[in-house]
Amino acid sequence: MFVLLLVLVLVLFGFGFLHPVWWLIAAVLVVVIGRSRGGGRGIGGDSGSGEYREYRDRRERQDRWDRRYIRQHRARWDREDRHDRQDRHDRQDRQDRR
Repeated sequence: MFVLLLVLVLVLFGFGFLHPVWWLIAAVLVVVIGRSRGGGRGIGGDSGSGEYREYRDRRERQDRWDRRYIRQHRARWDREDRHDRQDRHDRQDRQDRR
């Protein structure tokens, strides 16, 4: 199928030497073929879906990483905060006793 379209474009290009309108028709046909084969970046088409898919995958990986490691750090930070509060409380009690 692609070979037939390529031959058609070449024939139209050849007719362009007889009348320049055929060059325009050949150029339009090349653009249409390029877009239909995924080479174009049409508005609203799914030509950008690959980019969006990569973006979505990257965001999902980042979210998984955040959930995995931030949770571990959050637990450690909470534990350290508890110890700090307890230490402050103990120091305050010792000062009050004096």
